[in-house]
Amino acid sequence: MCWSATADLVAGTAIVVIGAACVARARRARDLPLAALPLLLGTHQIVESVVWRSGGGTGPATIAWAVIALPLLALWVPAGVLCAAPARARTRLAVPLAAGVLTAAFLSYSLLTRPVTAEIRGRTLGYVLDLPHSALLVTGYLLATAGSLLLSADRWLRALGVLVTVGAAVCAALWRLEFISTWCAFAAVCSVVLFGWVRRGPPEASAAGMPTSTS
Repeated sequence: MCWSATADLVAGTAIVVIGAACVARARRARDLPLAALPLLLGTHQIVESVVWRSGGGTGPATIAWAVIALPLLALWVPAGVLCAAPARARTRLAVPLAAGVLTAAFLSYSLLTRPVTAEIRGRTLGYVLDLPHSALLVTGYLLATAGSLLLSADRWLRALGVLVTVGAAVCAALWRLEFISTWCAFAAVCSVVLFGWVRRGPPEASAAGMPTSTS
């Protein structure tokens, strides 16, 4: 989250532009889910600008924000990492994907059966959803998102996993203290890292171009 409707709108638009560049530069079809992640993050920011302007509450923008933030990201990130991974890494990446599927299912059910409310708290927006077994759901969510990146065979994606882990902790601490959130900057940095990953191209393609010796 950002600290105002304008900040969310500006940041979201910039991140969408980065996402469009990522998709345009993707060299393999199986890289597209991860390459498109900044498009989702930027859209998320833009949706939140609408939540700001509506004064919070339980309207369609609040529900859309929650759907993207909770079940969609929990499923999108591990699925995207698995799609982009080389065959040798896919077995271990099935674990965070399974966590993402289960977590997304529970979160989707909660959103269907319980109200979600946005509250303006000074310079932050707080979202209230009564989640059963919240500690277990948070663990599954982090395993699906940060865990899939940390388990990736790609060093760029592992670096992104470290960034996500640290950023999540910082954003959570600032939210609890009611300070200005760092989410906009965090999402932008994540998007830039993904652009670097897309621009570099698949590591196996580089390896394929190296000369090989025969005995």
